[in-house]
Amino acid sequence: MRGIVKGIGAAIIGSLLASCAAVTDMPPGAASSNAVRMSMPPASVTPADQNVLFWSDAERQDRFPGMERWFPGHEVEAAPSPRPLPPGDALPAELQADLRAFMAETNAAGVMILQDGKVRFEDYTPGFGPEQRWTSFSVAKSFTSTLLGAAIRDDSITSLDDSVAIYIPEMRGTPYEDVTVRQLATMTSGIRWNEDYTDPNSDVARMGTYPAAPGEDQIVNQLRTLPREAPAGEKWVYKTGETNLLGVLVERATGTSLAEYAKDNIVDPAGFAGDMFWMVEQEGRNIGGCCLSLRLADYARFGQFALEGGGDQVPEGWFAAATAPQVRFSDDGAGYGYQWWTYPESSWGARGIFGQFITVLPEQDIVIAVVSNWEGATDSTARKALQDLALRIGATAP
Repeated sequence: MRGIVKGIGAAIIGSLLASCAAVTDMPPGAASSNAVRMSMPPASVTPADQNVLFWSDAERQDRFPGMERWFPGHEVEAAPSPRPLPPGDALPAELQADLRAFMAETNAAGVMILQDGKVRFEDYTPGFGPEQRWTSFSVAKSFTSTLLGAAIRDDSITSLDDSVAIYIPEMRGTPYEDVTVRQLATMTSGIRWNEDYTDPNSDVARMGTYPAAPGEDQIVNQLRTLPREAPAGEKWVYKTGETNLLGVLVERATGTSLAEYAKDNIVDPAGFAGDMFWMVEQEGRNIGGCCLSLRLADYARFGQFALEGGGDQVPEGWFAAATAPQVRFSDDGAGYGYQWWTYPESSWGARGIFGQFITVLPEQDIVIAVVSNWEGATDSTARKALQDLALRIGATAP
């Protein structure tokens, strides 16, 4: 099962441009708690204002910490008992200097490093601070993966080997009827998909443009028309559309929004100290493949929550499987799990365009959280620099 990463999720924005301007009825359970409320941008915001891929550097720097000003979504209250992050042993001075140089070179707004749940490094660039949020882009995929695990624990989803069509009946009679929930989670459906965001006719660019009557889902209407290009389970292709579909599946199975489900299964048990914002699509569903916003420390808390196994919120062994290379790109451990990237030396993490990262080194009990405003959606040099720093950070562990 091999494939080629095309865009690393950059084109998720296609679904936002056409779909965020008008939000219809919420899905069942979306506002059943006072801890989750709807947020709308000012009426003066236009679809042109929401074209993230074409924001200037200054616009990104201003808007990434305040996406709720530009898009509709759910505001989720912080945990009633935030997890403390006490100070730990500071990293060596030379490594701290190199981390700050990395921040300057890659326009990282904030970096936090935990070991054993204690802060060994934390720094922010001017204009951004510990009580502000920053957008996640595809880091959100790993949140949706975790909610999939919670739905299995709750018996809302019977098995990863169930057909997608069991939970989304509109997929009956389409190639997705032969696709399992597991194959959706690992992006191995074998359904043809074009993630090229430079092509206006690509599948990802057309997300949000498919018509949907009240009660329908645009992403379902789009994906049910796609043909098969390989047997299910045999080919890996990065597909943001399928993570959005996975979000629809979890919402339908649980009868609640991803935001509300996350409140109970991530935000509170992980002990987030700040409120979370999660964008919605036109039909009112949270965008499974993108676009929640958190404080830097809460990204780190989520990484620590995953590292510790998720407690009772997911089945036993869920994160061990979700962060293992279900699909291998090479023999050194690089691959893809259940919406998590896997790296050499048993490390793993979540990542999003413009430089958003949660990287976990489980053997050293280290979590690295980074939020950034890269000049472009992807930057292989910056990503490699972070990987090298992660190895050096790991080497400082006792």
